[in-house]
Amino acid sequence: MTAFDAEYWDQRHAASDTPWCLKMPSPPLSAYFDQVTDKDVSVLIPGAGHYHDALYLLNKGFADITVCDISSTAIENIKKHIGPHSEVKYIQGDFFDIKDTFHYIVEQTFFCALHPSMREAYVRKTDQLLKPGGTWIGVLFARHFEQEGPPFGGDQYEYKTLFHKYLEIKNISMCYNSAKPRQDSELFMICKKR
Repeated sequence: MTAFDAEYWDQRHAASDTPWCLKMPSPPLSAYFDQVTDKDVSVLIPGAGHYHDALYLLNKGFADITVCDISSTAIENIKKHIGPHSEVKYIQGDFFDIKDTFHYIVEQTFFCALHPSMREAYVRKTDQLLKPGGTWIGVLFARHFEQEGPPFGGDQYEYKTLFHKYLEIKNISMCYNSAKPRQDSELFMICKKR
């Protein structure tokens, strides 16, 4: 069992060993989506883990939300909190196997769970999953961690170098509105499909 398989993440979720969970929607992501007026766009939340961001979008009237997680336990927990809604689709499986395309891909604590050796594959797959003119928005750690992850950190230079290979970077800056536990340690990033 590795930190990157379904069994590992199932055990973490079953034991509620998820210290990364904010127990609320991510404030930078919520603020961004508060400005999106077209609620019929398709939104993918990969490696969702928890329900807070998806439920926020649902309550804001977004009509096409896809939640993906490799952990069946995580998906079942999300379903329990959100309930049956035609606006929400669930994928229990690997992000890298998704075939659909989306207007938005939302990143929050999935990228940092992947080993850095998988990051380029993640950005390449993100490019494939975005519709023409699509947008990737994410909150990434603006720090490195002393111990081996997950989570795995990084810095602005690394992210710019990586994402620029595949996507047009529209913004990368320190978050001014992070949740209290993450203040001064998050970058907010917006990228567009070229």
